[in-house]
Amino acid sequence: VEENFIKYGKNHKLNIALLIGGVSFDEQDKKLERGADVLIATPGRLLDHRERGKLLLNGVEILVIDEADRMLDMGFIPDIERICEMIPFTRQTLFFSATMPPEITKLTEKFLHAPVRVEVSKAASTATSITQRLVKSGNKPWEKRETLRNLIKAEDADLKNAIIFCNRKVEVSELFRSLLKHDFDAGALHGDMDQRARMQMLNNFRDGKLRYLVASDVAARGLDIPDVSHVFNYDVPIHAEDYVHRIGRTGRAGRAGKSFTIATRSDTKYVDAIERLIGTKIEWHDGDLSTVTESEGEEQPRRGRGAPRRAGRKDEDRKDRGERRKDRHAKR
Repeated sequence: VEENFIKYGKNHKLNIALLIGGVSFDEQDKKLERGADVLIATPGRLLDHRERGKLLLNGVEILVIDEADRMLDMGFIPDIERICEMIPFTRQTLFFSATMPPEITKLTEKFLHAPVRVEVSKAASTATSITQRLVKSGNKPWEKRETLRNLIKAEDADLKNAIIFCNRKVEVSELFRSLLKHDFDAGALHGDMDQRARMQMLNNFRDGKLRYLVASDVAARGLDIPDVSHVFNYDVPIHAEDYVHRIGRTGRAGRAGKSFTIATRSDTKYVDAIERLIGTKIEWHDGDLSTVTESEGEEQPRRGRGAPRRAGRKDEDRKDRGERRKDRHAKR
């Protein structure tokens, strides 16, 4: 946002101050002392400056809240509410959100007066330059991780770099650790990262220092990486529109791209919703879910007296260690 303000506002002599974490207060204090026409800030750092007595907000005429649903996911809504209460009610408020969960709707009702709602139609088409495939897998996490690793190895000759999407940040962390254990040069991007760590990770991926970037939908919002060869959906997205956004990270500017979506039997309704949205059936990579064996496709029954013990984290770690040994022997 700051880069674009500098680019488009260069002939307007605007003083711009960027307030984000991971940067020293002294540098930001100097910008505030000079006076700012445009203030671009993360909620936490803005409140830090306010509490230190370095920032007055009584002259604000326009408030822009961007990516409100991402703010919700990252736990920033209480901070947003505090900021709204500090700014004159006579302001104009512009509120942007890709989705409108109940918490966001409640926020608009509280802080917006007679708002005009502008809704952009949902993305429903995918680029013809992207080859899309569904990939069957068993339900267990270690099975999905093994499926992903096998896919990556099979695509190695054509794979320049890849973004791997998970539905939740806990899965981002688990998959990231697993890939590192198996000697993949991977990075992770999730909502709990501070701005400095996020930018470092993105720069490493852009510069080719990392080949794989594991990310959640919210953390990947607004990414601008023009040349991504592959997208892997480790989880089928719950919201069909997210599928379009995810695979749109590859196949840009007419380039060829590939997307692979790992699906289990429990994902069937989400796959159906995606296919309805994009208006086409997605081809299966190597047999559909009907070819998954019962032991692969079904979770173990709940443990009762005399029932076999369910596989736990230790079992999955042992499975991962066994797979790592196989990987190393194969490399030799």
